[in-house]
Amino acid sequence: MINIYDNYIEKKYDNELLRIDAWGKDSFRVRSFADRKFHDNNFALLDREENSKNKIEVLNQSGEEITIRNGKIKAVIDHRDRITFYDNEGKILLREYIRLRAVKHDDGAEDVGTVEFTKDFNSTLKLKSREFKANYGGAFETTTRFESDPNEKIFGMGQYQHEFLNLKNTKLELAQRNSQMSIPFYMSSLNYGFLWNNPGIGEVTFAKNITEWYMKSTKSIDYWITTGDNLKEISKNYADVTGKVPLMPKKLLGLWQSKLRYRTPEEVLEVVKEYDEKGIQLSTIAIDYFHWPKQGEYRFDNDFWPEPEKLISELKEKYDVEPIISIWPTVQSDAENYNDYLEGGYLINVNRGVRLTMLIQGTTVFLDTTNPEAREYVWNRIKDNYKKIGIDYYWVDVAEPGYAVYDFDNYRYDSGQALETANLYPNGFLKMVYDGMNEKDHSVVTLVRGAWAGAQKYGALGWSGDIDSSFEAFNNQVNTGLNVGIAGLPWWTTDIGGFHGGNPKDPEFRELIIRWFQYSVFSPILRMHGDRLPHSAPLSNSGGGSMPTGAPNEIWSFGKEVEEILVKYLHVREKIKDYIYKLMEEAHKDGLPLMRTLFYEFPDDKKAWEVENTYLFGEDMLVAPIMNYQHRERDVYLPGDQVWVNIYTNTEYEGGRTYKVEAPLQEIPVFIKKSSVHKFKELLKFVNESFN
Repeated sequence: MINIYDNYIEKKYDNELLRIDAWGKDSFRVRSFADRKFHDNNFALLDREENSKNKIEVLNQSGEEITIRNGKIKAVIDHRDRITFYDNEGKILLREYIRLRAVKHDDGAEDVGTVEFTKDFNSTLKLKSREFKANYGGAFETTTRFESDPNEKIFGMGQYQHEFLNLKNTKLELAQRNSQMSIPFYMSSLNYGFLWNNPGIGEVTFAKNITEWYMKSTKSIDYWITTGDNLKEISKNYADVTGKVPLMPKKLLGLWQSKLRYRTPEEVLEVVKEYDEKGIQLSTIAIDYFHWPKQGEYRFDNDFWPEPEKLISELKEKYDVEPIISIWPTVQSDAENYNDYLEGGYLINVNRGVRLTMLIQGTTVFLDTTNPEAREYVWNRIKDNYKKIGIDYYWVDVAEPGYAVYDFDNYRYDSGQALETANLYPNGFLKMVYDGMNEKDHSVVTLVRGAWAGAQKYGALGWSGDIDSSFEAFNNQVNTGLNVGIAGLPWWTTDIGGFHGGNPKDPEFRELIIRWFQYSVFSPILRMHGDRLPHSAPLSNSGGGSMPTGAPNEIWSFGKEVEEILVKYLHVREKIKDYIYKLMEEAHKDGLPLMRTLFYEFPDDKKAWEVENTYLFGEDMLVAPIMNYQHRERDVYLPGDQVWVNIYTNTEYEGGRTYKVEAPLQEIPVFIKKSSVHKFKELLKFVNESFN
């Protein structure tokens, strides 16, 4: 039985309720409920009111089969109860899987795919495209299957620490971990975008023969699919239904200075004064973890930060530097206000054993950020102890949350079992800061170590997490950052030089700092951070003073040669700041990433779909990072029917070809479209005077 309404249809058969909504421009949302029990949770999607103008157009209906359209996308439910999605020209975008199909190629060979179907195979597999298995807890283990085109390319899905740009033939965990941000939205070379709108723990397999989304425990299958004339339209459609980033303040586009960790106001001011004397305007300086006496108190430790309001005032008024304060979602059992958390029910619970979720500085548990009352309680403390003294920007660390053991089946949130809702956790913390700071004259920007779909609307600035300080780790970051942008999170950054380790006196690490810094200049946010070696002794035996600090991590900490190169690139950053701000305006208005794959701007260039570790910064600038020790040249493919200009030599190159480009230590290959050279006159003048 199929019921048709203005903006959705419902089909009921046996124990399933299937619902397809027109949800946004050229898009459908598909939900399947076992036992016909409808649950109205939007998860990553904005409320229905935002998309009420989109209507279902019924093109054809015959018995249990129906064809519907919403703008440029069409969906067909056939007699097998399978859904197939088509574009405006009738090309298949995606089809649910129930059996293999044959494709005839020009050479007469048969292969499995979804391009042009010539016949069905008889199948006794008895597989369902939407499969539910009861887990006896009111929820279900589910598997959702789609046919796979072996030649399809898949991009996005957030941050995973591997080297792959094209995610076809990978298997990804749908969970937050330190250095892993699961943002389950991808774009396909077949010209569609797909959001897995389920915040539970699971995995996706993009295999050659099948695509499978598996959930351990959920009450529904929920996904959203869109298409458009190009990938930019798909980005816009996604941002329209999940939310757009605020407008990044221009003053935050300079250098963010951080280390593990500044322990006193004197240490902070010493660094800021040194930058000021060198004529370098910092954007922010970070006051990192354990500036507090106990986790969960959300206040400065008076023993080491006796008058924080004076420090904040001096940073902002004298040096025009924004302090950014680390806040963790952890609570120590011996915190002064621990009983408040217990009385309010503000903590994550466990299904078995003792409630203990992390051990650092004491016995700690995690705040339940999915609980609105818990968010209100914590924000009131942050407001009283940080916001009221002038702190406008926050660094939400350990926001996955960073469990000591990732036994997701053992954790229980206000929003439900962690297996069903765990990916909502970082978004809850982000929402707390956003709701508290979202004022007419302030744009919320929150540095965060975890993010799920929709996090961008809360001002999420994701970063690479606690990765290794090595060229091997650096090799993973360029493609990873591109996939984060495609997944709908325009703001992303890395710890320059990586986080774990790195001795400022080591020649290889010094070169790593140079290469990583050069790359980061052409990224949304330029951020120095890391746990450098060797550590210094703690200041005391108690409170925040008991924690060590890493070696210096300022631009002058790595020797004179390194400093001279980094200073040059700081000037490069200043020369392109207006350009970056325009990209930030595009991200705010349309949801476009700042760092873009070559095919994002040049989809008709077949070679552009194969190029990795090279990207466009906006539409006018191409960057090819140097990611290996002692490399002094690299191959660079310049896409499209364009002429490209090398910013160091002013040499012109025809697009559509690969060139071997020199890259001495003070240079990484950067090219500008010849047609856009007029936008970069100051940059080119500076480079010509300073690098040659």
